[in-house]
Amino acid sequence: MRRALNIYEDSLGKDHPNVAVSLSNLALLLQDTNRMKDAETLYLRALKINEDNFGKDHPNVAGTLGSLAVLFHAINRFGEAEPLMKRALKIDEDSFGKDHLKVVRDLNNLAQLLLSTNRMSEAEPLIRRALKIDEDSFGKDHPNVAIRLNNLALLLKAANRLDEAEPLMRRALIVFITNLGINHPNVSKVLTNYKYLLLAMGWSKEQIIEQLRKIASDSFKKISQ
Repeated sequence: MRRALNIYEDSLGKDHPNVAVSLSNLALLLQDTNRMKDAETLYLRALKINEDNFGKDHPNVAGTLGSLAVLFHAINRFGEAEPLMKRALKIDEDSFGKDHLKVVRDLNNLAQLLLSTNRMSEAEPLIRRALKIDEDSFGKDHPNVAIRLNNLALLLKAANRLDEAEPLMRRALIVFITNLGINHPNVSKVLTNYKYLLLAMGWSKEQIIEQLRKIASDSFKKISQ
């Protein structure tokens, strides 16, 4: 990545959009290896390049804003992350329309930040909106929809709205099993979430086992259709 960055800088100049792409790619790697300060420096440089080349309201700018905001979220700099996420969301809505998949990404990022700051009432409509966009884009039985269902169910569980959370998480589990198979990591994750939800609702071990058997049966029926 550093070699590619050097080639672009030497060939195109240090402020070329291709340099911004390389900077962002390298920053993501540094972020994944917990070198947050170095990653932040690269994201900020990429952001300036994109703003200077495309203007402050371009989708390329929104992408870099979102990446920098996710980094700030990860290191608990919530006050700095939130305005960046909101700005990225507005740019993508204005550029692509309010029902675009890039908007879903922005909605999810902002919702997770709001959950981290215990603002569940603000996060819930964002997750529901992201869910509707994915349902309209992919259909109600797509794995992306299951991700939104699981996120919404976890929010409702945290708000102690267990009876509302249960059918959403059950539906997420069925969608994942149907599309990805019983041994997929996403199935394991939602299965664990669902078991803890049922325990919180006062279900016995025997009731939970019977419920999971029923879900498995319903899922395999859908697969065979």
